[in-house]
Amino acid sequence: MKGPVLGRLADVVDGGSAGFVAETEEGRVGLLVIRRGDQLFAYVNRCPHIGAPLDFRPGQFLTRDGAHILCANHGALFRIEDGYCITGPCARQSLTPVDIRIDGDRIVLAGPPPVSPGF
Repeated sequence: MKGPVLGRLADVVDGGSAGFVAETEEGRVGLLVIRRGDQLFAYVNRCPHIGAPLDFRPGQFLTRDGAHILCANHGALFRIEDGYCITGPCARQSLTPVDIRIDGDRIVLAGPPPVSPGF
């Protein structure tokens, strides 16, 4: 069974990030996807500290060197591979992971969409 399509793989450049929106029964949920070669990492676009979206500009979630996810609101840094906050007011907290997969040239939700009220 195929899940809802978020976008195309080409929408996320290798080494970059992009934002998507998933439709859930509870409403819309903002997501961020980071690409490292054929591997994708996805999280709910919500800072665990204040609940605001992480990107200041749409789809821009990474530090200049592309090494970490950056919260544009207060500078918290998160590891790409697991969403764990390594510095900032939400240190030792994590982003909410999202289960996605690649289906041909599309990025699809692989599990139930995450619930994130207030998007």
